[in-house]
Amino acid sequence: MDPRVERINAAAEYVASRLGGMKPLVGIVLGSGLGKLADRIADPVVIPYREIPGFPESTAIGHKGNFIAGELGGKTVLAMQGRFHYYEGYPMDLVTLPVRVMKLLGVGWLFVSNAAGGVNFDYHIGDLMIIRDHINLLPNPLIGKNLDEFGPRFPDMTRPYDPALIRKAELIASDLHLMLRKGVYLAGTGPSYETPSEYRYFRLIGADAVGMSTIPEVIVARHCGIPVFGMSVITNEAHDDYAEDYVNDGDAVVRAADAAADRMTEIFTRMIASL
Repeated sequence: MDPRVERINAAAEYVASRLGGMKPLVGIVLGSGLGKLADRIADPVVIPYREIPGFPESTAIGHKGNFIAGELGGKTVLAMQGRFHYYEGYPMDLVTLPVRVMKLLGVGWLFVSNAAGGVNFDYHIGDLMIIRDHINLLPNPLIGKNLDEFGPRFPDMTRPYDPALIRKAELIASDLHLMLRKGVYLAGTGPSYETPSEYRYFRLIGADAVGMSTIPEVIVARHCGIPVFGMSVITNEAHDDYAEDYVNDGDAVVRAADAAADRMTEIFTRMIASL
C-alpha cells in the first residue's frame, strides 16, 4: 500500500476512535487568528494534532493545533484550529493530510478560511472576502503518483469554490446587513511577506487578496469530490506608495483577523445550519 494512504488511514482511524460515534458532516479549516469559531462548537471533543499518528505540528502564529469536533448550526462538524503550511517545511502530502482524513471520516463539505493581505485598492482591514477563484503559486499537492482511492489524475478546477455555497453566503450576509467582498485569492510560498512590486504584479494578474495557504487544501478537497466554500479576512491594505517606516507584522495580522472573526463565524454557522 502507498505509504501516504497508510498514513491517512492510520490518522483517520485514530480520530474516529476519539469521536465517540460522531459522524462529521462539515469540515472547517480556521486560519491565522480565526480560531474563535471553535469556541462556538457545542460539546467539543478536542484532539491535539500531536496525538494523531503521522500528523505534523502547527507552528504558525495564531494556530493552536487541534481538531475540534462537535455541534455547530445543528450539524456535526470537525474543525481544524490551525492548519499546516508549506513554509513550515512540510511536504504537500502533510499540508493536505487533514483534508483526506476528513474525507475518510465522511465530511461532505469543506469550509476554509484565512487571513489575507488586500491587493485590491477597494479592500480595507477587517473586510470579509468570499473566495470565488484562486491563483496558485504554491507547488500543486497532486504532483506525484495519483491517489486513485481519492480522485482522478486530472481533476477539473473550473469551479473550485461551490457556486451554490457562494450564493447562500451572499443571501445570509444580506439578511445580516453585512458587506461581503468577492474576489480572487492568490497564494505564494511565504514565509516572507510580499514586496511592493510583487503586490503590483499580483494585482495586475487578477488577484484581490494574497496569502500563504488554503489553495492546497482546496485542490485536494476538489480532487476528493468535496464542495468547498472559502473566505478571507483582509488584514492589510494595498498602497500605491509605502511609507519608509511601513512594515508588515505577523501579530498585527492575527489581531486584525481576530477582530473580524465574529462576523465570519456567524456567516459560517448559518450556512452550516442550512445544509
